Amino acid sequence: MTTTAAATPYQRTDAGYVGVEPDGAWTQQVRALLAERNAVLLAHNYQLPAIQDVADHVGDSLALSRIAAESEADTIVFCGVHFMAETAKILAPHKTVLIPDERAGCSLADSIDATQLAEWKAEHPGAVVVSYVNTTAEVKALTDICCTSSNAVEVVESIPADQEVLFLPDQFLGAHVRRVTGRDNVLVWAGECHVHAGINGDELAAQAAAHPDAELYIHPECGCATSALYLAGEGAVPADRVKILSTGGMLDSARALAPGGTREVLVATEVGMLHQLRQAAPGVDFRAVNEKASCRYMKMITPAALLRCLVEGADEVHVDAETARRASGAVRRMIAIGQPGGGE
Repeated sequence: MTTTAAATPYQRTDAGYVGVEPDGAWTQQVRALLAERNAVLLAHNYQLPAIQDVADHVGDSLALSRIAAESEADTIVFCGVHFMAETAKILAPHKTVLIPDERAGCSLADSIDATQLAEWKAEHPGAVVVSYVNTTAEVKALTDICCTSSNAVEVVESIPADQEVLFLPDQFLGAHVRRVTGRDNVLVWAGECHVHAGINGDELAAQAAAHPDAELYIHPECGCATSALYLAGEGAVPADRVKILSTGGMLDSARALAPGGTREVLVATEVGMLHQLRQAAPGVDFRAVNEKASCRYMKMITPAALLRCLVEGADEVHVDAETARRASGAVRRMIAIGQPGGGE
């Protein structure tokens, strides 16, 4: 393969690869390298704005994995965290899948491993295992049905009401599912995303008080989701302004905002989401509930990392064939239940 890169200016650091500015020349180089590899570039909603802007497709992890599976490209370059690239490989096993920095992990996916899940299942024989897509391939392989934040309730409701459910790994999404379904036989693993868990109720209450006319977009992984419902119940915030939404749901809601209507929205999720929301509704002031809610793993996918990935063909993602086969069943059973409106 030829390469358009005459030099390799990127340097490895603990926080990611550095040394490259996302300017016009970088954009042209990235696009040329993608064409050489017959590759499609996918970027998660939480990525840096420059990565989102150069991508072929931007979205949540499951939507992007579906695009990967359906794409005619030979190579999938997945700008996200490692479990996302794994999911793309599970759904597109014959394609080459690259992640710009294989060190980009996920605190939520790391909160349960296959050994822990196997032990939990042994304690509850006969229970149905429902795993959030934010899990490793090995965990998915031990799962009955996967879910996203937008269809977790629908997935659980598809299971007979008298059937015990093991829901993992996010405790806040699990609490949301229990609240909506009213099922006390849904057992929830005590995992969390460190970014979403850090967006707390006190911050939300303070922001809502400072911006009384704002709508609230709350991701169900957030530690403040219960607080948002409490504020609505107490009348501190009108109930119709509190929306518990996946990332895809946030975008749908933003696009549906009527011209001249809502002028301000407080957003409780990772701050990278603001870029897509502002593009979806340019006349609306989208503000982060917590401006420090930035995932260091997502931000490891830097312009330098992407350039390195395309020049060197690094880092390739592999999933054991049997693991991929079993994990694929859990993902496809979820899809068969209903097409989710958005992923995590």
